[in-house]
Amino acid sequence: MSLFFILNGPNLNLLGQRQPEIYGRETLGDVEESCRQLAEAAGHDIFFAQSNREYELIDWIHEARTQAQGIVINPGAFTHTSIAILDALNAFEGPVIEVHISNIHKREVFRHQSYVSTRAEAVIAGLGVEGYAVALGQLIRLSQR
Repeated sequence: MSLFFILNGPNLNLLGQRQPEIYGRETLGDVEESCRQLAEAAGHDIFFAQSNREYELIDWIHEARTQAQGIVINPGAFTHTSIAILDALNAFEGPVIEVHISNIHKREVFRHQSYVSTRAEAVIAGLGVEGYAVALGQLIRLSQR
């Protein structure tokens, strides 16, 4: 059984409430439940967490170094600002998949730059919350190789 970390950055705790025209009506709890079901059906487990604090995300990435087979991360606004999260991800040896609910490339110009993308094996943007399942499914497939 592999363990996968699914990490979420700032404001994702408001998923389903904040700008539903962009992010949809599903909650972060809904996302966690669907990811947990997908992982368990494949015989794996997840650690699912959200924080508005950069240092907590970094601490979880550090924990993943010894515990996780792979990381799915939606860094939220830290995507565009956090070299510290990039550095932590660079210290993780497994695969990383970056997820964005909206298509960040169709939004404001400042959202087009992602530090995390320079480390990620894949970037999923614009699939809504279904992007999490796609990312987790890919990590599961990679773990079976």
